[in-house]
Amino acid sequence: MQTPKEKILKFAAKNKFFRAGDAESQTGVSRVYLQRLAREGKLAKVSHGLYTLAGDEFTETRDVLEVAAKVPRGVLCLLSALRFHDLTTQNPFEIWLAIERDSRVPKIETVPVRFFRFAPKVYEAGIEIHKIDGAEIKVYSAAKTVADCFRYQTTVGFDVALEALRDAWAKRKATMDELYHFAEVRNIKNKMLPYLRTLG
Repeated sequence: MQTPKEKILKFAAKNKFFRAGDAESQTGVSRVYLQRLAREGKLAKVSHGLYTLAGDEFTETRDVLEVAAKVPRGVLCLLSALRFHDLTTQNPFEIWLAIERDSRVPKIETVPVRFFRFAPKVYEAGIEIHKIDGAEIKVYSAAKTVADCFRYQTTVGFDVALEALRDAWAKRKATMDELYHFAEVRNIKNKMLPYLRTLG
């Protein structure tokens, strides 16, 4: 039979970054044990209420995992979503995250994050949920991300938006129907149409 500490450490190994409340509700172990394990050097407290295994080695997705744990309603967007889908050569030094327009912007001091406020219908459209190291990551689909990039082309760069469109099509990560649909969602169909016609 596992001890409370063993249950927490097993949970931590599966979830990488996790909130104290999630650990408590999913293991049935009091969060007091989190504090004890942190004092013993087996867990590391990343910020208030957020923990990870001490000394664990992470891939380049570490920042994404941390932000996903801190901002559960946040969605990887624009350059960060392009990076996730392997549709750009750009490597942003910030995590680009979409939140609902009326949401409070969370304060994150450990990871550089750039927030974008989306209207409710735009925010909800095209969200995919992926699992990385046991953690759930919200990211916009390739087609939605391409449309977002055309909408924010002055921010991401027109060449980046066009590269993303061509790569999404060439790598079969977006269908023509999906691209048309999200161009309409973003109200930029007239802007994207000439470039959609060049695909074939």
